[in-house]
Amino acid sequence: MKFEQLPTPCYVVDESLLEKNLQILHGVMERTGCKIILAQKAFSMFAMYPLIGKYLSGTAASGLYEARLGHEEMGKENHVFSPAYREDEIDEIIEICDHIIFNSFTQLEKFGDKVRKAGKSVGLRINPECSTQEGHEIYDPCAKGSRFGVTLKHFRPELLDGVSGLHFHTLCEQNADALVATLDVVEEKFGHWLSQFEWINFGGGHHITKEGYNVGLLEDCIKRMQEKYNLQVYLEPGEAIALNAGFLVTTVLDTLENDINIAIVDTSACCHMPDVLEMPYRPPLFSSGEAGNKSYTYRLGGPTCLTGDIIGDYSFDEPLKSGDRLVFGDMAIYSMVKNNTFNGMALPTIAIRNKNGDCHIQHQFNYQDFKGRLS
Repeated sequence: MKFEQLPTPCYVVDESLLEKNLQILHGVMERTGCKIILAQKAFSMFAMYPLIGKYLSGTAASGLYEARLGHEEMGKENHVFSPAYREDEIDEIIEICDHIIFNSFTQLEKFGDKVRKAGKSVGLRINPECSTQEGHEIYDPCAKGSRFGVTLKHFRPELLDGVSGLHFHTLCEQNADALVATLDVVEEKFGHWLSQFEWINFGGGHHITKEGYNVGLLEDCIKRMQEKYNLQVYLEPGEAIALNAGFLVTTVLDTLENDINIAIVDTSACCHMPDVLEMPYRPPLFSSGEAGNKSYTYRLGGPTCLTGDIIGDYSFDEPLKSGDRLVFGDMAIYSMVKNNTFNGMALPTIAIRNKNGDCHIQHQFNYQDFKGRLS
């Protein structure tokens, strides 16, 4: 099947582009000895896990279901972090995970012995209280009042016996200079205890596969922790793994005018690309320009009843018409994992484009996928 023959809306993950990212990440692992694992919260398309597993060390989960997915579909190292674990889930989590990371000393005291007796690695998340981003407090784990990680004020070194490593996650779509600043603070606040651990996890938010990312500086940070404290270093990026490796194909349903030209497409921002509204984020659209750059500017909106279901303003060389196909880029990450069926919107088809350029449909959704969630 060719790209233009796919039903819409449709997510398409390009195998070659995904592998290109994986090769970059694997290069970091080979040169430094660090371990990089997939943060499934960003990309959980498990049909691609065999390919990802060829290059990376395993998976990172945010709870039981992601942990099960990583265990079943990749079967390599399986790490999990949750702000708080449920008593009715902890036994299964311990059974299928290698590293169980706790968010507080209370949780550590409650479940730590059980994890250690099972022969699994116990971790503790710290909060260095070092914000290195601006304008996105919703994605800042070090924001004031954050529920993530133990701050120095509440750190209890007398309870570290049996803890194998520390975890921090402070970044969001950032370059290695932000990691340098974070490591400086981690060492300043927690350096006294680092030598007693086996590993340290730098978390996610590293834009390693983005053009212009300073890979050399990242590798310096990794070696710094290895050489100074003899620690195994882990990174758990999500976005970097599938960055720019996916597309969302949509069809124009209608055009109208209300002071501006409007095009209604069969894709919804709030249902199929929620980061457009949450970040906010303007996804790249092939063969288009910024508003006003080309002859015809349209506001692209979805078919739901939400007034703000707007993808953005784009310009085109020719007027849009019903039946035209549009292709958005960078639509693998935080898309399938966050989409929803508000207003009874159908979930987009999922397809894979192989290295020969041919597409095949991996999964199509129907009415029962919508209905089955509601009663």
